[in-house]
Amino acid sequence: MKMYKAALMAAGSGLLLAACEPANSGDVIVNQSASASDARDGQRASPDAESRALNAAIQSGSEELLWLEEVEGEAALAFAAAQNERSLGHLQADPRYQQLHDRALEVLESTDRIPFVGVRGGELWNFWQDANNTHGLWRRTTLESYETDAPEWDVVLDLDALADAEGRNWVWRGSSCLSPDYNRCILTLSDGGSDAAVRREWDMETRSFVEGGFEIDATKGSTAWIDEDTLLIATALDPAETTTSGYPFVVKRWTRGTPIEEAQVVFTGAASDVGVWPARYQQADGTFYLLATQAETFFESVYWLLPDNAQGEPIRLTLPRRVSPQALFGDQLVFSIEEDWTPVEGGETYPQGAVLSLSMSELAATGELPAIETVFVPGERQSVGGFAATANHLLAVIDENVVGGLWVFTRDENGWQRRQIETPENTSVSITTADDQSDLAFVSAQGYLTPNTLYRVSADATSLSPAKSMPSWFDTTGLEVEQREAVSADGTRIPYFIIHNPERSGAEPGPTLLYAYGGFQVSLNPSYSGTMGRLWLENGGTYVLANIRGGGEFGPAWHQAGLTTNRQRIYDDLIAVAEALVEDGVTTTGQLGVMGGSNGGLLTGVMYTQRPDLFGAVISQVPLLDMMRFHTMLAGASWQAEYGFPDENPEERDFLRSISPLHNVNPDREYPPLFLLTSTKDDRVHPAHARKLAYLTDALGLDMLYYENMEGGHSAAANLRETANRLALEYTFLMQNLMDGEE
Repeated sequence: MKMYKAALMAAGSGLLLAACEPANSGDVIVNQSASASDARDGQRASPDAESRALNAAIQSGSEELLWLEEVEGEAALAFAAAQNERSLGHLQADPRYQQLHDRALEVLESTDRIPFVGVRGGELWNFWQDANNTHGLWRRTTLESYETDAPEWDVVLDLDALADAEGRNWVWRGSSCLSPDYNRCILTLSDGGSDAAVRREWDMETRSFVEGGFEIDATKGSTAWIDEDTLLIATALDPAETTTSGYPFVVKRWTRGTPIEEAQVVFTGAASDVGVWPARYQQADGTFYLLATQAETFFESVYWLLPDNAQGEPIRLTLPRRVSPQALFGDQLVFSIEEDWTPVEGGETYPQGAVLSLSMSELAATGELPAIETVFVPGERQSVGGFAATANHLLAVIDENVVGGLWVFTRDENGWQRRQIETPENTSVSITTADDQSDLAFVSAQGYLTPNTLYRVSADATSLSPAKSMPSWFDTTGLEVEQREAVSADGTRIPYFIIHNPERSGAEPGPTLLYAYGGFQVSLNPSYSGTMGRLWLENGGTYVLANIRGGGEFGPAWHQAGLTTNRQRIYDDLIAVAEALVEDGVTTTGQLGVMGGSNGGLLTGVMYTQRPDLFGAVISQVPLLDMMRFHTMLAGASWQAEYGFPDENPEERDFLRSISPLHNVNPDREYPPLFLLTSTKDDRVHPAHARKLAYLTDALGLDMLYYENMEGGHSAAANLRETANRLALEYTFLMQNLMDGEE
């Protein structure tokens, strides 16, 4: 089952007020549009006194742009609309835009994509979107049918029909069904793509929502089944039960037929927590345990065993705070630790990154910590990519120098045993689904030039057999993948992948796109992107992915090396990779672009302000940019363990001020063209981050484009067509600034 940390990591990656409107905001918007147009034509005028005063006020800590934090404030939306009109007019007028859009949409809506599945009650379930189903279809099939070239799908819910009938822009957020029959499910649906979503009970037999059944208004939170008539719920509907990060901190037991307001409180955290989430862990024999995860910070949690009846009391699990549950395999709870841990004073110390296990039944029976067993301890250049349990095997992805491997673990009287399953070389491996009721499991493997292939794991977990494959979407003739290393400012070796045509890049520098993330222990592994290949590589571009610190490519230490006031290491890492690309003749500073989203949007924002001389174009997607107020906006408070506590720690506040892109724009410095993208519906990373930097850079007459999608949430796209539009805008911008005018 999905762990709470998966939701938090998503909030951090692919990382999720009163207005103070200036009297002349409408006039400023018009004037700024003109100045930015001049900048794109190479006619940047010197910033006037008013613009300089605005910049100085922002740098001094004045909240001149607080009005942009009103998500749907009239002035804020007017600013976004004016910027959208200008940006779309400029980019969509380029004849390449439509070509890029159509080629991207062909990939995104193709029926040749792999229909990835989950296993539930022996059936394979899939959620599917294409040209005719923009909201999507929730459907199922049998294993036998799935393994044919043309599976017969049974559509259980047509989300497009539901959206039309209810007049809502429904975006699918998943389902949770009660085993072993899986006849009752909680469906999670977001209106427009925000993290806040409604939850509604679904009857699989009647294929309809249960009249008078469990239903929760749009909120951040989660649910877990106890039995057919009882749910564990955690919602942020009541401000008194909501953390400063916007997540719930109270878990309740809700009985069918009673008002949600009368649900019984079973666990209470604190408003200062990031949040509290309930979960159900179930063994193959049907034995299950109910847990609550109390996330005190983004990376530190306390786990509580909850009673399955209304009388019991929660039992605290004496695990380390930096821990990630991975799977329940038989009676063993398998977990990884992100810090050194000595469970018993004077006893064995388990190293950071180790994967361990304990008896869940002993823990539940006694409330005491059982004997700890070692499952796996990764080496210096290894990291654990995830575990999944079948009835008889525990599968694990273990990466070696950012390249994936698949291992199988079993346990007998001698403890844990392991062996490796052969996988395609130089690919990224991920476990797609595993059935804990049988030995059915699927894994996928892909590389930068190798389309994703789905493999079925043999019943004895010794081999893989191809089940589905993605078509090749772009011409790879002459292209190669290399893994190189750059040396960061402190001497650390930083690996990066370069996908290029060495005959061209070895002969003369060319347009190059550099991508990175660098945060929240999120690893970036080799992956196949038909859209990137079509829109960039086929047009002569080089693509580079940097595995900088802050990620999880080499375990917890790689991430923790760049936390809070050590974060400059992350930025130095990316600068080192960029400088190496220029020094090696792969590209020039004028042909080098950098792109990143969420935390990666902060990364590119820092590149924009710290090293504008190093890049010819910068794209910052759904970014964090105001690091003086990030913790006050939406889910921002939950990320203080990553970035620092500006209201509590003066040293961390000073450091954040030193890197905050919004507070480090120099009106007398030259900057590369900047493209900022965000979404009004993003309730994770506030759109005001991008709005503020757009407003400031436009006022200063800098070359900046801004696009705010009015739907789409943190992905900045609620459906495949919006995604195609975003991609076409981004690559048109890159071509205009990195390819046009090449010698």
